[in-house]
Amino acid sequence: MPPIPESPRRAGAAVYSSFVLALYDAWVLGFSNRFAWQCPTREVLLPFFRKHAGRRHLDVGVGTGWYLAHAHTPASYDVALLDLNPNCLHAAAHRMERPNDGLFQADVLASTAPLQGRRFDAISLFYLLHCLPGPMAAKAAAFANLKQHLAADGVLYGATILGDEAGHNALGRLLMKTYNRKGIFSNGGDTVEALRDALSLHFQDVEITERGKVALFAARQPR
Repeated sequence: MPPIPESPRRAGAAVYSSFVLALYDAWVLGFSNRFAWQCPTREVLLPFFRKHAGRRHLDVGVGTGWYLAHAHTPASYDVALLDLNPNCLHAAAHRMERPNDGLFQADVLASTAPLQGRRFDAISLFYLLHCLPGPMAAKAAAFANLKQHLAADGVLYGATILGDEAGHNALGRLLMKTYNRKGIFSNGGDTVEALRDALSLHFQDVEITERGKVALFAARQPR
């Protein structure tokens, strides 16, 4: 895996040290998803991930690789990983317990050049958007970059934690305030409407559903 070109290290990615990754599943996928974001991982997010997985699959913002390890996709599926943080890439690749179709270190807001024009049937972005800096309109650069790698009949899909207008509970407000202050999240103004607008700039067919304080989205037919 070639080194990433020089660019500012984003706090939303840099936070994932080996120590944080060891705690991630229990804290984020277990506790926070159920009690803060009110979108249980196994009951909601995992089935959504599995439903849209593709034979040629690119997972972007891979975390610990939990979804890849638990989706139980057929062995014939080719799965590639893209992330800004090498800790995440290697942790996810190990967690999959199956060969991967490539590890790509890149800043999805800047360039997906390491993919070298490859195309995928499905591109997943789970809990990536709320970690990207700036308003949703700026985060749309990720869609602009990734749509170039989507097959004509493919789907770009994922989930993101909504901002302040979602009406978080006390725990959610505390986590939102803390994470946004530290730069781990940048989603205070993220709304379903802003997400729909950003996706619609780059895709003709956009579906968004809300579960708790999380937006689940699927986009097809790149513009």
